[in-house]
Amino acid sequence: MPVITFNAFSFLQKKLKKKQIEYSNVTMKLKQGTRAKDLIRQVQLEPEDVEVVFINGKVAPFDMIIKDNDRVALVPQGTPGPYRVLLGFKNYNE
Repeated sequence: MPVITFNAFSFLQKKLKKKQIEYSNVTMKLKQGTRAKDLIRQVQLEPEDVEVVFINGKVAPFDMIIKDNDRVALVPQGTPGPYRVLLGFKNYNE
């Protein structure tokens, strides 16, 4: 059973806070074989809420399987331009 560190950023924090779901440096246990898109649903977000998933500091596809000790972060749609370049996901889904 993988244990991960989970973070959500910007507008996603507001959505999770309304649902009383923790979003900052949260230790989570996942089922074996959980993919990034499964985690998105598990924290009660919609895939269209999330533009990019980072796993261990790198942009990852939504179908990537999350492994034990991974650090997973969700970044919302609409992240401003300069941050897109800085974070390495400019035109990632385009």
